[in-house]
Amino acid sequence: MTNDIIKIKPPLDEATVLSLRAGQRVLITGTLYTARDAAHKRIMELIEKNESLPFDLKGQIIYYVGPSPAKPGQVVGSAGPTTSSRMDPYMETLYKLGLKGTIGKGNRTHEVIDLIKRYKAVHFSNIGGAGALIAKTIKGCETIAFEDLGTEAIHRMDVEDFSCIVAYDPEGNDLYKEAVKQYGR
Repeated sequence: MTNDIIKIKPPLDEATVLSLRAGQRVLITGTLYTARDAAHKRIMELIEKNESLPFDLKGQIIYYVGPSPAKPGQVVGSAGPTTSSRMDPYMETLYKLGLKGTIGKGNRTHEVIDLIKRYKAVHFSNIGGAGALIAKTIKGCETIAFEDLGTEAIHRMDVEDFSCIVAYDPEGNDLYKEAVKQYGR
């Protein structure tokens, strides 16, 4: 693990993804797309019907979040991550279509870690319970698909210095396992 902070900007190219290592702190500036369980299910339905997706997945990062409504003067309300593993059944299809990164909280399955390696992708973790702090890095937020899903709709978020940690890198390194080794448990 390193203390260096890496600045990245989506869409991610392969060289950027391959340079990332589990444990690195990352600041993201640019566009993130949001999707949770219901939106992932709808994306899969569009893919099965061979219909257009709400955004091009190539090089993009999906943030697993359902931002709460904004109070006056705010872009969004609380915007903390949701559990990543709930999206695991959809990952191979999304990686095949060019998705390069995801952000959430908690572990991924062994199968998804293998997919991350195979498709040269990356998974970032963020801290649950820090939604109000995370929201301060979101400079714009627009619903772009599935508005009927409310906070679980797909949003395009413009972020500046959005902080996260590389949890799983394209070599299959696992921050969670490394932390247990380093700090014991």
